[in-house]
Amino acid sequence: MQADLSFNAGAIRPIECVREAWALIRNDYWMLFAISIVGGMIAGVTFYVLLGAMVCGIMICYLRKIDGGEVKFDDLWLGMKYLAPSIPITLLFVIPIVVYIVAVFFTMYSPLITLAVMGENVDPSILLGTLAVALVVDIVIAIVMTCLHSLIIFAFPLMVDRGLNAIDAIKLSARAALKNAGGIGGLIVVQFGLIIVGELMLCVGIYLMIPILTATSMVAYRKVFPRHLSFRNG
Repeated sequence: MQADLSFNAGAIRPIECVREAWALIRNDYWMLFAISIVGGMIAGVTFYVLLGAMVCGIMICYLRKIDGGEVKFDDLWLGMKYLAPSIPITLLFVIPIVVYIVAVFFTMYSPLITLAVMGENVDPSILLGTLAVALVVDIVIAIVMTCLHSLIIFAFPLMVDRGLNAIDAIKLSARAALKNAGGIGGLIVVQFGLIIVGELMLCVGIYLMIPILTATSMVAYRKVFPRHLSFRNG
């Protein structure tokens, strides 16, 4: 059976997505919290080798809840069957992050390197110029990384929901993201605001925000890609 490639344009209302997400998950908040934390920890301790599998497993759990099903912790392991198929999407997520981290590391220390090489003879204008260039480089890379991640924001859920292979999921995600660019941009701003609120809660709150952030993204996905058939992994 051919996969459904249709989607809605201009369908994302960020604040509405947050409200709907909380209403949908609040009764299973702690279960989804545990699923998210365990999946994230497994991805981290495996140096992101299992990132794709864990993300797909998490998506399955959240989509099941959003589609009216029952949340089960064991559904996290259903993502393992997507380990190899999800590699292209995983690389598109991880490589820009690695590039950004490396760039930040070098640009952060570039003024110190300049100072060490030139010693007391360093011209303050050169040091300030180095700082300015470093800041611009970091900002440009961050913007490029954000744009790339925005284009593939729907790729993982498309694999588990519509049964697409990674390449087709990336292509369809990019098409849908471009048609919902305003909504996705607003969603990023709203989620960043939630992250700031979490950090203000003694930094512990950032972890408590994870289920809300994930559910908000999944609700936005459902706005763009409505459920037509019974959930594939149900």
